[in-house]
This record gives sequence, C-alpha cells and structure tokens, in this order.
Amino acid sequence: MLNLKSKFLALLAGALLAVSPVLAQDSGPLLDALVRKGILTNQEAEDLRADLLRDGNTIPAKVIAGGKSTDRLSLGMRMQVQYASLDTDIKNAAFGPVATDHAFLRRMYLSMKAGVGGHWGATMIYDLAGGSWDDAIIEWKPTPALAFDFGLRKVNVAAEERGSSGDIRAIERSSVTRYFVDSNNGRRLGAASYRIGAFLDGKKELSKTSGIVYSAAVTAPERNESFTGAAAAGDNTNNRPALWANLGLTGKLANHGTWIAGFGTGYLPDQGGSGTTNLGKGFDLSIYSVYANLTSGRFSFIGEYLTASVERGFNATTDAKPKGFYLQPSLLVMENVELVVRYAALDSDHRGVTLSDVIRSSPNGGTMNKSEEWYFGGNYYLRANDLKLQLGLVSGKTKETVTGAPAEAKVLGLRSQMQLQF
Repeated sequence: MLNLKSKFLALLAGALLAVSPVLAQDSGPLLDALVRKGILTNQEAEDLRADLLRDGNTIPAKVIAGGKSTDRLSLGMRMQVQYASLDTDIKNAAFGPVATDHAFLRRMYLSMKAGVGGHWGATMIYDLAGGSWDDAIIEWKPTPALAFDFGLRKVNVAAEERGSSGDIRAIERSSVTRYFVDSNNGRRLGAASYRIGAFLDGKKELSKTSGIVYSAAVTAPERNESFTGAAAAGDNTNNRPALWANLGLTGKLANHGTWIAGFGTGYLPDQGGSGTTNLGKGFDLSIYSVYANLTSGRFSFIGEYLTASVERGFNATTDAKPKGFYLQPSLLVMENVELVVRYAALDSDHRGVTLSDVIRSSPNGGTMNKSEEWYFGGNYYLRANDLKLQLGLVSGKTKETVTGAPAEAKVLGLRSQMQLQF
C-alpha cells in the first residue's frame, strides 16, 4: 500500500504526465533513484510505474495478443556484456587454465508478461545468452499483499540469489551464494534458486513503520532451468517434493530508509550425498539462511549467513555441514557514482570447493576446503539500473587441501560489465 508521501509523488507524476505523456515513459531512472535513497520501496516504485502508464493511457507500441482475454501485454530485455581479466598463482597445469582474459555476454534476457483479467497473468523470461529459462510462471494475485505463482522461478531462500540480476552491486553474486545455490557439481549444493512448483508470497503491515513478509513453496527437489529439465516428469532420484519457507521483519527508518531481516529454510529430499552419483539414494539436504538488507539515504547494506546439513555429504559414512557468510556495504558518493565493498568466507566442512566453483570465470585451482573473496568496485549509473557501467577488482583464494591439490590457490583481476535494460 502506498504511503502519503508516495501518493503525493504519484499525484505529481500524474500532473506531469497530463502535460507530457513522454515523461511517463522516462520515469524509470527517477523512481530507481528514489528507491536507492530510501524514499520509496521497490514495491511502491512498481505501483507508481503501473499507475503512470495506466492513468496516462501510454501505449509504447501496438501489440495484438493471441488470447481473447488478454488485457495487458509487455515486452522487455536485459542485456549484460562483461569482460573478465583474472590472473592466478596456479602453476600446475592440471589445475588450470592459468588465467582468464575474455569478453562475453553474461545475460541476454527476453521477458514477456501478460494479464488475462481476474488477477491472473503470466511471466516468461528466457536467457538468449545462456540458452536457459529464468522465469516461466502463471501468476494469481488476489490482493496487493498476497500472490501465488505456479511454474518455474526462484525460491525465496538465499536473499542475494532471489534479488534481481539487474541490481547486483558487485557485478556477480558472492562466492558463498554461488556455493550454496549454483548447480550441484559434487561440491556446490544447488540448494536454492530455480525450482518448478507452487509458490506463495505475502506481506502484512504491523504498524506505520513495520511489517512482515512471508513465503512458502512446494517444488520439485532439483535445481532446474534447462529445456530438458523443465519438461521432465522426474524419476526415482527426484520424486519427493522439496519444502521451503521464509519469514522476514521489515521496517522504515526516520530518515526515509528501509530495512528487512529474516530467516529462510529449505528441505530437499534425496539431494544430499557426496558427489553427484549419490543423488536420489536417500540422502537429504537442508539449507538455512539468516539475512539482513538495509537502505538509508546513500548507504546500502546486505549480509547473509548460510549453512546446510548434507547427509553423507563428505563421504559414504560422514555428513557435511558447510557454512559461510558475506557482508556487502555500498555508498553513493555522487548522485550517479556508487562504491561497493564485499567480503565473503566459506567453510565447506571437507565437502570441497574450487576457485571456479565460487569465482565466476576463474581457473579451477584444485579442490580445497575453504574459500575467501574480496571485491572492491564502482558503479556509474547513466540511467539508473536501465543503463549502467560497473568495474571491480576481484580477489579470491581457496585453502586447506582436500584431494592432494596445492595447499592454496589464488586469483586476482578485474571484472567489468555494461548493462542496458528496457
């Protein structure tokens, strides 16, 4: 629900719209700036965008929908171009390649959204660069505070992963997030992110300055985003449903800031075991998350502690309980220039981790037990998140030999990204 301040801004924007409908189409950077300053929440900004387009009767392009009941239709795209130059101290060719120096398309999202009335709609997002799905869901939102999704999307566990890829302050998500949520390769867990199932998300105001958010889901247990996996009916390795839950407390600060702190968990049957050959053999996996996110004026912060219980996650007789955390403050030093710092540390509890598992584009480095990551970067917002440049220094290392690799491996270099979305 919009507060008085937001209603005033909506009224002002509507007045401007009456003078010039073009302003409604250009409202994105302004609303994003208000979100960064803590004046608006993300949801309030989205409500204002919808109000501006509806009240101004703005039609960016003529589109004819195939469905007779279609009452709204939109098309969008997110394009991210990256360049990574990462060098390493690895001298053993068995754990190479020794360096990365390459440009590539990180994401090329094509998004389509439609509504058919009665609070029903759908979203489909396809990554042309990765050849995979992002979202493919049927949506029902009976009230502004309650929503149900059916299909493929991210579960609401692991806060950094659930956030938009268009608003990652440090170019890539943290090494700890990658270890817990990226696809299971025998070391990483694949314990969150994309799942196919039924999802509930809700919120409730407790007072003018506080509230709660909550979510629950019942999904297929395996992480999935490919064509083949999304269409598969399952087999004896993944026929038991996974269960997910999240509860958070939200608040508004006196200086127009906002904060959220919460707890999330997921239970994934048959997704434990050591390596990938033990999937579906009766070993379960549970993930737990404690997170906090704060925005106050020009300052923002996100931090999270993640841990998991992996039955027989180390070997055939021993469980593994990996754990890790990341801390990431950021500061707008100018109206469109932001500085970002992040530290992340992981203990795999002898399940194993390589540099390439947790630092994207990095060499392998051999299997170790622990990892650390530092990131120092800056973001230049030309048109808020719709057009921005990012540059960062990445420093990571793995340590404590697990399988006879060198005692330590390090990576150091630069990563840059240009993003445009519409």
